[in-house]
Amino acid sequence: MKEQTVNGELQDYVENKIIPRYEHFDKAHGISHVETVIAESLKLAAHYDVDINMVCAIAAYHDTGLIEGREWHHIVSGEILIADDRLRQWFSEEQLTVMREAIEDHRASNANPPRAIYGMIVSEADRDIDPIKTFRRAIQYAVDHNPGKTREEYFDIFSAHIHEKYAADGYIRLWIPYSSNAEKLAEMREIIDDPKRLRAVFDDAFL
Repeated sequence: MKEQTVNGELQDYVENKIIPRYEHFDKAHGISHVETVIAESLKLAAHYDVDINMVCAIAAYHDTGLIEGREWHHIVSGEILIADDRLRQWFSEEQLTVMREAIEDHRASNANPPRAIYGMIVSEADRDIDPIKTFRRAIQYAVDHNPGKTREEYFDIFSAHIHEKYAADGYIRLWIPYSSNAEKLAEMREIIDDPKRLRAVFDDAFL
């Protein structure tokens, strides 16, 4: 595995100027989420001949576009990265283009694989599949984006999303063999295929 260290000034900029932006997003995409994606991206990057600074910045900016909504957040996030002149202190225009494309390609619903290894890394890190944590995030997202619903309505929203994304015929795709996502996705699918277990997970997590 290749050991690299993120540039100290870039790390400070990410921690003090970029990560705090996630404080204003929903709980499923808050600061803990971006910190997890950064950490997992750096871990996966050790298996490849990549620029660790690019990996760090891509992960940090990957969801910043949520400030304009979810539908096109992957595109807006790339635009935010490109527009940040401070990054030109550490990256060339060619590197920034690769970074923008990686961010554009990270969305789980993309049918095609990312254009480069940088996109594969952030996509895989963004999956962050842990059965219980992923279920809880889905519940949080349902509540945050659908205020005023009943408990049963929230369960229906949660269940529909979980099946659409994570079931055997769902749209999620995994790209990196070194991550633990495949095994954890299999665990999730066992729960999804059992209506009683899925309901129990919801009831345990719903507040």
